[in-house]
Amino acid sequence: MINFYEAVMRPSWARLESGQAAEVWAQSSERFAAQVVGPHFEAVCREYVLGPGRSLLGTALGEVGAGVVTDPAARQRIQVDVAAVEPGSGGARPAVALLGEAKWGTVMGVKHLERLRRARELLTGRGLDTARCGLACFSAAGFTDALREEAARGGVLLIGLEELYGRSMPSAVLG
Repeated sequence: MINFYEAVMRPSWARLESGQAAEVWAQSSERFAAQVVGPHFEAVCREYVLGPGRSLLGTALGEVGAGVVTDPAARQRIQVDVAAVEPGSGGARPAVALLGEAKWGTVMGVKHLERLRRARELLTGRGLDTARCGLACFSAAGFTDALREEAARGGVLLIGLEELYGRSMPSAVLG
């Protein structure tokens, strides 16, 4: 409720008081999706990896979070919405177990997978252990046929609302 207030109501309070609620919502719905719904969906995806999605990784988890991978060659930053790290033990160093992207209102395609592959490549180049790093696309809006074909070949998990809310599990296991 507080997030809704901050993203939609507070910036337009005078217009709301004058009865322009429909117009305010029409102009604020994208901002609400970007500032409230999107980040909440990303958090749900991270919680999924910590809970029922753990079995998909085939490894022990150390930490699950989000981050940014800098790509100096392309002069860009790659946002990673879901990142899972295996704990190191003894002489073993921690390893990146999963990199994922989460989209609430976007049908995900191969370009999303390519960004994740690039992030993994950059992390490998920086000396991180990514030998068993899986890739995952989380989407509430679905996946393109081309991305589904990539998933059928292996190496990427597609996780939609049915998986996130416990109605089914992806058939692949990474690891």
